[in-house]
Amino acid sequence: QPWHVHALTGEPLAQLLRAVESAPLQEEPEYAVYPPDLWEPYRTRRFRNAEQLYASIGIPREDKAARLRQMAKNASFFGAPVGIFLSVDRRMGPPQWADLGIYLQTVMLLAVEQGLDTCAQEFWAFRSQPVARFLELAPERMLFAGIALGWRDESAPINQWRTERDPFDTWAEMRGF
Repeated sequence: QPWHVHALTGEPLAQLLRAVESAPLQEEPEYAVYPPDLWEPYRTRRFRNAEQLYASIGIPREDKAARLRQMAKNASFFGAPVGIFLSVDRRMGPPQWADLGIYLQTVMLLAVEQGLDTCAQEFWAFRSQPVARFLELAPERMLFAGIALGWRDESAPINQWRTERDPFDTWAEMRGF
């Protein structure tokens, strides 16, 4: 169990959000969220995903300021009443990161089972320094991600949008079925 969970709500969450807002922007993320020079087909998928997300809320590709404003909403957990952070011992490797991803998904599925909504946020890799200071993370701990926990606004267009998925047979090979 290489992860550690930090859940905040109420005044502690408000204090954290103020600390993040007042902190200078980081030069580099805590870790490489995507590999440099992302290759195909992943580069196109990532680009298409962003294009469709912003189109769903009426932000044209050329409006960089509006895109940045939308992305900045991550820093307030999109208004959710609970912010959860997951950290991992930075000496861990890919198998433990996989465990952490499985745990993150389990938390999200359990929340849905309880009638809550979630949003996983790797955005926090770009704001990890003020979060680590606020949470008093030990130097060996790395902030992995956040989860916004609350109730989505069903009427908001962004909450109606779903990512495109490639057809099943392009990423799964079934034998003997």
